[in-house]
Amino acid sequence: MARILVIDDERSIRSTLKEILEYEGYSMDEAPDGLTALELAGKEKYDVILCDIKMPQMDGIEVLDKLLLINETPVVMISGHGNIETAVDAIKRGAYDYISKPLDLNRLLITIRNAMEKSSLVKETKVLKRKVSKTYEMIGESEPIQQIRAMIEKVAPTDARVLITGN
Repeated sequence: MARILVIDDERSIRSTLKEILEYEGYSMDEAPDGLTALELAGKEKYDVILCDIKMPQMDGIEVLDKLLLINETPVVMISGHGNIETAVDAIKRGAYDYISKPLDLNRLLITIRNAMEKSSLVKETKVLKRKVSKTYEMIGESEPIQQIRAMIEKVAPTDARVLITGN
């Protein structure tokens, strides 16, 4: 079951989102402020984090910056006070998306689903890259090996086929 963290200083928003997300089959934790959210994110693993922008003590942009240092969980920013500049700033800083309040339920659910898919694809890509780099490791530092490596670097970005033969 996917886990979602909702960070919002308004209890009514948190409880509404809790009802909706749990009905949709998600497990949800909630935080009333940024400090609590950072503490939870440091201890628990979340698939998506929803974060309000206007909050007391620490605003959502600060929370976003610190969350991105802790882990790679997609963060969706939500706000009723934001504007285009705020949305662009949040996205530039690394937020997955920005949704304005009042929240459109369909858009929210689609965004959550897409964020989880992207996160899954990023993890899968990293695993595959690790496997590929370990599978095809060339050993040696001799002049012929150096020439082969140079040839590979030249040809690798192209779609050309190459046959390497030895004597």
